[in-house]
Amino acid sequence: MTQESSAADYVIVGAGSAGAALAGRLSNDPRNEVVLLEAGPRDKDKFIHIPAAFSKLFRSEVDWDYLTEPQPGLGGRSIYWPRGKMLGGSSSMNAMMWVRGFAADYDEWAELAGDSWSFANVVEYFRRFENVEDASAADDAGTTGPISVSHQRSPRPLTAAFLEAARQTGFPVERANTAAPEGFSQTMVTQKRGARWSTADAYLAPARKRANLTVLTEAAATRVLFEGSAAVGVEYVQGGVRRTVRARKEVVLAGGAINTPQLLMLSGIGDEQHLREHGIAVRHHLPEVGRNLTDHLVSMLGYRVESDSLFAAEKLPELVNYLVRRRGMLTSNVAEAYGFTRSREDLALPDLELIFGPAPFFDEGLVPATEHAAVIGTILLKPESRGEISLRSANHEDKPIIDPRYLSDSGGVDRRAMLEGLRVCEALASAPALKSRLGEMIRPAVASPTPVEDVLATALERTSHTLYHPTGTCRMGKDAASVVDPELRVRGVDRLRVADASIMPTIIRGHTHAPCVLIGEKAADLIGRSN
Repeated sequence: MTQESSAADYVIVGAGSAGAALAGRLSNDPRNEVVLLEAGPRDKDKFIHIPAAFSKLFRSEVDWDYLTEPQPGLGGRSIYWPRGKMLGGSSSMNAMMWVRGFAADYDEWAELAGDSWSFANVVEYFRRFENVEDASAADDAGTTGPISVSHQRSPRPLTAAFLEAARQTGFPVERANTAAPEGFSQTMVTQKRGARWSTADAYLAPARKRANLTVLTEAAATRVLFEGSAAVGVEYVQGGVRRTVRARKEVVLAGGAINTPQLLMLSGIGDEQHLREHGIAVRHHLPEVGRNLTDHLVSMLGYRVESDSLFAAEKLPELVNYLVRRRGMLTSNVAEAYGFTRSREDLALPDLELIFGPAPFFDEGLVPATEHAAVIGTILLKPESRGEISLRSANHEDKPIIDPRYLSDSGGVDRRAMLEGLRVCEALASAPALKSRLGEMIRPAVASPTPVEDVLATALERTSHTLYHPTGTCRMGKDAASVVDPELRVRGVDRLRVADASIMPTIIRGHTHAPCVLIGEKAADLIGRSN
């Protein structure tokens, strides 16, 4: 039996990087009644707020804890995909890297979805919502917005050595978040006074006392409700009771690149053959729902170090330093530096990111570290491979099938690019500034001596995992086949929009938190103008 629970002007599903921003902005107007549904709990866990502790949230109650299908390109391994299941979503459990991406990425969106998505237009949003500790640290940085972007408080000396190794290898070292990065930078992080600053902190905490915003936690959406072609509400389960909330104006899905296409398909919007296979009545045939899945793959080399890595972060002196001064190793985001390069000289823009962590971050932090170590990784920024999200069943509690199809492009471009990136990682490790600090390579674990090319191929197969940036599964476009139009309206139905990473028509050369906040902010403007 379903209980009618409430009604509002706008019902938003998902309180993550985009959904929290959207709810905060819409509820700024007292004339808007907003209900925000979040499947997870409030962001109370202490490990949410301690930056270096984010991996302790993995496979906990605040993690969707997804697993991909076995990946032939990665030795048949299934890859763990953590996703935030709490207020703030993945912004409450990510590595806090604030990397906008390239201006060219947004201009590419503009070609596919209209000029309003060009960098010249979206940079105004960055100015609006960023509050950058040092405005000179980014082009066009804002200084009064809700998102706190800061320098790291206590970066490791190993990180300085990595940046010096980049110089020695011929790369420039530059400030973060320029419009066209060409070098290496120390990571800017979404922190405030040494603690994580999520979108729940930035947008929902200030709105808690607003009478026109209702935030429902542990409320798992099961389907969108329709009358005719119009979305009129959402059915959800909370406390074992099935309830509905009606939307007088619009429903907005902001569950991310996995949960949003799943909910659309459960609601009868997707490929009709796939829906019928699961006994779901077809509301609208929209074959691209769940397709175009794109992710950033990272592959690591790990080296033993004598000291000064985050292996010591849980020691009592570091805990005291953090609790008393908000300084020390526990303020680290682990990925303390990064930079961009090309896998081939003929590329106009970088297709690789190199990342450094002064930490034994192996097995995605799921296995306790046993010694000091540091990692250097390569990230494939613009993969040609595409995957898919599909339904496992018609039951919302069954996790969807996730198949990113890493390194599956027919020309082998992705694999060659990743191997070139690993060669650059090895070159950085061999530069004087790092070579004197790093010991033997311990990841991948291979017998000595093994030829370097074989080591790199083994690293690609055994150590690669997601960088936690799934996108594109409800892609935006001007073309009729796209899932949402340039104003984020779902094609073929009325009063339903999507505002999250799933709408990205192409993945950006950066990290997805910043553009997701952008999408939430822009969605608020689009909704405001049309209602």
